[in-house]
Amino acid sequence: MDTAPPRDSAELTYRDAAEADVPALVALIESAYRGESSRAGWTSEADILGGQRTDPQGVREVITAPGSRLMIVERDGQPVACCQLEHRGEAAYFGMFAVRPDLQGAGLGRRIIAEAERSARETWGVAEMHMTVISVREDLIAWYERRGYRRTGRMTPFPYGDERFGIPRRDDLAFELLVKALA
Repeated sequence: MDTAPPRDSAELTYRDAAEADVPALVALIESAYRGESSRAGWTSEADILGGQRTDPQGVREVITAPGSRLMIVERDGQPVACCQLEHRGEAAYFGMFAVRPDLQGAGLGRRIIAEAERSARETWGVAEMHMTVISVREDLIAWYERRGYRRTGRMTPFPYGDERFGIPRRDDLAFELLVKALA
C-alpha cells in the first residue's frame, strides 16, 4: 500500500532567490516552457516559440532590481517552481512563473499564486496583481481566469526580432494584460 502523501500536499518552502540560484532557475524556467522537456507539463510554449525563454542575465536582473523579487519554491530543498513579483505603485506585477513540468497539474500552481498574491498584498500593500500572458495561450488564460484574473483587452506587441524572448513560430503573438483585485 502506498502511504506517500499526494504530490500537492508535501511541504513547500518559499524564499527570495539569490544570485547563486540563477543557474537552477534558468533551467527550471526553460524546462517549463521550451523544448521537449516542457511537453511533460501543460504550460509549454514549444509550439508557438522556439529558442530561449530566459537567460542568466534576465533572471539575475529580476533578482537584483529594486522593488523586485524572484520567489523560489522548494520541496525537500529542491526548486520546484518560481515566480517574479515586482512592486509597481498601486499594483504588483506577477511574471516568470514556472512549475517543474512533471509536477504540473497537481495543484502546486494554485498554491504558489495564492502565496504570491498574499505576499504582494502584505509586503507592498497593493490592491491589484497584474500580469501579461501571450494572447494565443487560451488554456493558460482560462486557468488564470479561474483564479480570479480578468482579461483587459490591453495588448502590447511581442518583441519580434529579439531572440532573448524566443523565436516566434507564428506572426500573431501579443501580450495581454490580466488583472486581479487583491483586496
